[in-house]
Amino acid sequence: MVHVVFYEKPGCRNNTRQKALLEAAGHTVEAHSLLTHPWTAESLRPFFTDKPVADWFNKAAPRVKSGEVDPTAATADSALAMMLAEPLLIRRPLIEVAGERRCGFDPEAIDAWIGLGEPEHVGDVETCPNLAKGNPCKHGRE
Repeated sequence: MVHVVFYEKPGCRNNTRQKALLEAAGHTVEAHSLLTHPWTAESLRPFFTDKPVADWFNKAAPRVKSGEVDPTAATADSALAMMLAEPLLIRRPLIEVAGERRCGFDPEAIDAWIGLGEPEHVGDVETCPNLAKGNPCKHGRE
């Protein structure tokens, strides 16, 4: 089992579920606030690996949902600049294990990477349950 550095939005129900899944699989989780961490472009960029820039964004962020920010129109540099100014735009969680970094929580990808155990039974742990029902996030801003 591994030590997982986990950047989350404190109070996010899905991030809490994701950490519980990692711990149930035997991993230790060191949680940090994604919103208050002192990010730089150089420290944030490696989490996105080869994902398309649009996939770097938190689709539930208010400015994305309102259309004010269009992830499909962003370049890597403009996306990083927006995210440094407003960390709520960053897709979460950000995960680091032994120097390897990733964003988002795809149970099958996490299982293949570090082991999760029966990822097919996990369900959707990225979409806020409140937002999926068309309600605002009840745990503060999205």
